[in-house]
Amino acid sequence: MPCDDDKLGGLRAAIAACRLCRDEPARGEDHRLPHEPRPVAVLSASARILIAGQAPGLRVHESGLPFNDASGDRLRQWLSVDREAFYDPRKFAIVPMGFCFPGYDRHGSDLPPRSECAPLWRRRVIDAMPQIELVLAVGHYAQRWHLGSDCPKSMTETVRNWQRYAQRNSGVAVLPMPHPSWRNTAWLRRNPWFEAELLPFLRERVRALAA
Repeated sequence: MPCDDDKLGGLRAAIAACRLCRDEPARGEDHRLPHEPRPVAVLSASARILIAGQAPGLRVHESGLPFNDASGDRLRQWLSVDREAFYDPRKFAIVPMGFCFPGYDRHGSDLPPRSECAPLWRRRVIDAMPQIELVLAVGHYAQRWHLGSDCPKSMTETVRNWQRYAQRNSGVAVLPMPHPSWRNTAWLRRNPWFEAELLPFLRERVRALAA
């Protein structure tokens, strides 16, 4: 997905060529990525909002387009943006904690983001986008990285205290969010404050920063 300037071109190319989880798996040969890696990330030199997700699912792996699935439909509804705006790199950077589809566990659920990815790439990517003003930390893996020691163990507790992170007096604002997967539908029903309180704030910030 091209951007208007070439400042991030070298970093994009390096990410696209990364095969670390296949060729040098951190947990040994038995944990090698079982398929050809296809890193998916949208870097931007102008977007002020970073969507920090977990890792691509199978549909995203096949298409190369982040959040190109039912989870993406729900996320766009949360943001109150259409697909055109969502995929405009001038408006949103989209950088998951793991760039490649990690595969499935024995229950058919997506595995966690690969452990090789964030230590190698995350800091380099964040430092390359100093214009970011708001990070949408989608899911606990992104929240733990972007909030550090200030992140509670419970995802619910983290999201419930969203104002503490999103309305900081210094540093980049971080808005913790649950993953928009259908698997979290029951969570949304149990926590109506998410739609009543957090989503209006989110949509206001999106209107202000991604106009």
